[in-house]
Amino acid sequence: MKTVLVTGGSRGIGKAIAKNLGLTCNVAVGYSTSKEQADEVVDAIQTAGGNATAVSIDVTDQNSVNQCFETVEDVYSSVDILINNAGITNDNIFPRLKQEDWDSVIDTNLTGSFRASQRAIKGMMKNKWGRIIFISSVAGISGNTGQSNYAASKAGLIGLAKTISKELGSRNITSNVIAPGYIETDMTSFLNDEKKEDIIEQLSIKRVGKPEDIANMVSFLCSDESEYITGQVFPVDGGLTT
Repeated sequence: MKTVLVTGGSRGIGKAIAKNLGLTCNVAVGYSTSKEQADEVVDAIQTAGGNATAVSIDVTDQNSVNQCFETVEDVYSSVDILINNAGITNDNIFPRLKQEDWDSVIDTNLTGSFRASQRAIKGMMKNKWGRIIFISSVAGISGNTGQSNYAASKAGLIGLAKTISKELGSRNITSNVIAPGYIETDMTSFLNDEKKEDIIEQLSIKRVGKPEDIANMVSFLCSDESEYITGQVFPVDGGLTT
């Protein structure tokens, strides 16, 4: 059975991904601060008959990343699949954006994924098999007002994933990107009903997305059926970027 590490796996999209993959993989539920929530995800996976463990990981700290992988490798022997899902926002319009808010978002969302991916490929290259999936955003494709730092970090993931796909495809390691649209998570909970209606009006499918919509695409990209797909970006956005 393959083992997957999901960064930011304690809530929202990461939680849905972890629970879905728990049906077919050993799951390491990565968390930074929300240990109790991560333990709840582990309990849900185990109740459904799967294998899971919660593991601390701060993607802004290389030592924490290394320790996380060592812990998972001790429990399950390898990390075969990495889901780079950990991310933050610190929004403001570009003229007012503070340097520290730029730095923190880039370091977590983009450089954090670099740290985790570089550590993951060591085992994947040895085993000549791996799946790396980056959770980007439609903001990384189209930009978004008030989110220059977030959009830049998510666009950077696309370039990173495409380059990894070219360098490591010969080792049977694939690298792909999922770009969610508006998904019901803590990150979008601040939207009022009027704003949600405005968003829905822009969509071909007239509803805000669910974390499970993203998890279903992740599961496909982790499967053997997707072995000939790499370096691709998949918007899962209800038609927003059509």
